[in-house]
Amino acid sequence: MSAGKWIGGILGFMSGGALGALAGVALGALFDYGLKAVNRGEGSNNSGFSGANAAWEQARRSEYYEGQRNSFLFSLLVLASYIIKADGRVMHSEMEFVRRFLRMNFGEAAVEQGNSILLRLFEEQKRMDASRPGAFNSVIRESCAQIAANMDYSQRLQLLNFLVMLAQADGSVPGSEVDALRDVSRCMGMADADLDSMLKLSGGTLDDAYAVLGVPPTATDDEVRRAYRKLALQHHPDRVAALGEDIRRAAEKKFQEINEAKERIYKARGM
Repeated sequence: MSAGKWIGGILGFMSGGALGALAGVALGALFDYGLKAVNRGEGSNNSGFSGANAAWEQARRSEYYEGQRNSFLFSLLVLASYIIKADGRVMHSEMEFVRRFLRMNFGEAAVEQGNSILLRLFEEQKRMDASRPGAFNSVIRESCAQIAANMDYSQRLQLLNFLVMLAQADGSVPGSEVDALRDVSRCMGMADADLDSMLKLSGGTLDDAYAVLGVPPTATDDEVRRAYRKLALQHHPDRVAALGEDIRRAAEKKFQEINEAKERIYKARGM
């Protein structure tokens, strides 16, 4: 992701919350494309502004798909800043988790840009809370509500799953981080069972497997099957394919973990 998109995103967030960030990313993307078009000489023919208009129209079309990914990514960074500071500290392991994600999926340049955005967000949180305690939390909740209105449920599940893995990066998830995760989850219009399932995905016991599917050990076989089918539908990788191959691979990993939990229960029950 190039500089214009990151600049547009961070300025948009400062002025308009998550939706402002998404608009800022889109404007930054067009800014980047426009610069490239000028550098290539596009729109500089004898037809006046018609060539330039064609270039900007091409930019609008070509950036739509990438805009979905960028919107998802910026939402991820905004919410990551909230989860990282939930326990009052910025842990190296959590920052490194974000850096690895950016490096793996967006390249080395995105690592520096993403790190800069997180630092700006930490500064903004400090500034806002100094003038009115809890002000940044209110902005995050408003942003989550906006995300819920503009991002489908499967995409929100992947966003929440990343935040859970981020919270687990230092080897433990204190109560303050669980509370922050639950706050984000609820404000994004998600069921508590979704978060509870994600927090149990790394466990290997039969009880953990039931928690992943969101059913008690006393559930009937039919209830287990229905719970699995619902999760499998929500978490199917094809539902987030528009976000790009890297996000789809993350969804495949979670989909596999859900299947493993299902198989553990089926085996124990002789199903």
